[in-house]
Amino acid sequence: MPQHSVKPSAVVYLRGSKRGRRREWNKKETDKVLITYSLFIVNSQLSTINCQLPTLNHQLPTATYQLSTYMPSNISYTIEHSPSYAQLKLKIPANKTVLVEASGMAAMDSHITLKSKVKGGLMKGLTRMLTGESLFISEFTAPERSGTLYISPGLPGDIQHYHLKGNSLMLQSSAFVASSSTVDLDSKFQGLKGFFSGESLFFMKATGEGDIWFNSYGAILEIPVNGSYIVDTGYIVAFEDTLKYNVEAMGGLSWTNLRTGILGGEGLVCRFSGEGKLWIQSRNLFHLINFLNPFRPTKNNGSSE
Repeated sequence: MPQHSVKPSAVVYLRGSKRGRRREWNKKETDKVLITYSLFIVNSQLSTINCQLPTLNHQLPTATYQLSTYMPSNISYTIEHSPSYAQLKLKIPANKTVLVEASGMAAMDSHITLKSKVKGGLMKGLTRMLTGESLFISEFTAPERSGTLYISPGLPGDIQHYHLKGNSLMLQSSAFVASSSTVDLDSKFQGLKGFFSGESLFFMKATGEGDIWFNSYGAILEIPVNGSYIVDTGYIVAFEDTLKYNVEAMGGLSWTNLRTGILGGEGLVCRFSGEGKLWIQSRNLFHLINFLNPFRPTKNNGSSE
């Protein structure tokens, strides 16, 4: 029997009569109708998207402003030769100023200017002296173009960076290296905590927004505290102000614990509580001083022949 090919078709009903008129379309006509209908749907969706674009564009400036509020400082830095003999390299932006500890500058570009002043007035300068810092703070400014500044702390050891966002950072005495000009430096009296700990009676308190760098004798270890943590008082470098602390004897205040601490070489400790970051140093400078003390030259009081 002969083979008959069957063409695809579509059946539609045309308006114009009560029962409708039946018409049969071939495949080409059917594809043409489907393509026309698809284009109509796409155009409708594009119109909806175009109507929503002005609303999205209107919201973009607000989102951009919120991001710029939390942008970190634009002072680029490099910590070299860490952790034994760390040196801080700062790239000061044009017309910007950084604060540096007195006598901390090792080298700099020739166009950078230097001013030494008592930041915050005479009283704040005197309180900084109580923390072991100098009365004066050096201000380095890069006029018209950026400049490079090298800073070398007095003690061999490590350097750590921290970015302040309106909070406060507590620093042990002589730990300050440098900071942004927007950071405020003050002193906080420890009271009897500092007296009984054998350390400085004052902490340095850094507040505001900007960058700050601090150093230690030995390497610096960052410890996240969530709850309670104990550190020997001679190893504290810095901690966030969200942490509370108390000075106490190891194991509690009793004759047995005091005797164990003295004979065992352990003194008073600092118990931190809360949630925040704590930085400690890997070496204790006083242990080095005690080690070198027997070897220091002494004056002979005997009569010479």
